[in-house]
Amino acid sequence: MTTEGPLVLVVEDEPQMRRFIRASLTAQGLRVVEAASASEAGLAATSHNPELVLLDLGLPDEDGLVVVRRLREWCVAPIIVISARGREADKVEALDAGADDYLTKPFGVQELLARLRVALRHVERRGTNAPTVIEVGELKIDVTRRVVTRGEHELHLTPLEYRLLLLLAQNLGKVLTHRQILKEVWGPNRSGQTHYVRVYMAELRKKIEADPSRPRWLVTEPGVGYRLREEPPTR
Repeated sequence: MTTEGPLVLVVEDEPQMRRFIRASLTAQGLRVVEAASASEAGLAATSHNPELVLLDLGLPDEDGLVVVRRLREWCVAPIIVISARGREADKVEALDAGADDYLTKPFGVQELLARLRVALRHVERRGTNAPTVIEVGELKIDVTRRVVTRGEHELHLTPLEYRLLLLLAQNLGKVLTHRQILKEVWGPNRSGQTHYVRVYMAELRKKIEADPSRPRWLVTEPGVGYRLREEPPTR
């Protein structure tokens, strides 16, 4: 283990994948502690108190989803699932269980590091008071005044549009499932009404995106949910 940088717990039973991840993370100055099973993961999490967890779902002694739920009972560190299970239903189940993000194998080093940077920024934000102003590109959300502007222009959002945008902004860069959005914006009794999210997201894009048909900020994770990007993709 290196001696500086945030501590990442890597839970992965394949030695070759663990070596790949360890090399990628330590090259960026991150510390790494490893676990090859669900039981080792529990011990490592309690003894090392990691700032971020990378977790494979296909563990030899227990399903990784069980580990996610168990960690979420006491651990606030972001959990990024890394798995060969690429079905939308698997992603939704992991995110609803408490994971913060999901990477499907195989993945590249740069994609892994980008997801890690986003997750670690969430850790930094938790260590400070909640911001009264959130800025994303030209978009500015004044939480105290409940005013949203894009550049010099104030945007006139409905109360539900504002709550939807604020939820995404407070989870900047993180994918939120339809169920999570419905619960937070509309309440727990609307968890099956996914069409509400699609309709309001379409209206919100019209007010925020330069080209709503090709959104750069409010992006869809197909079959899973939505994410507000911290920065748009390069073109």
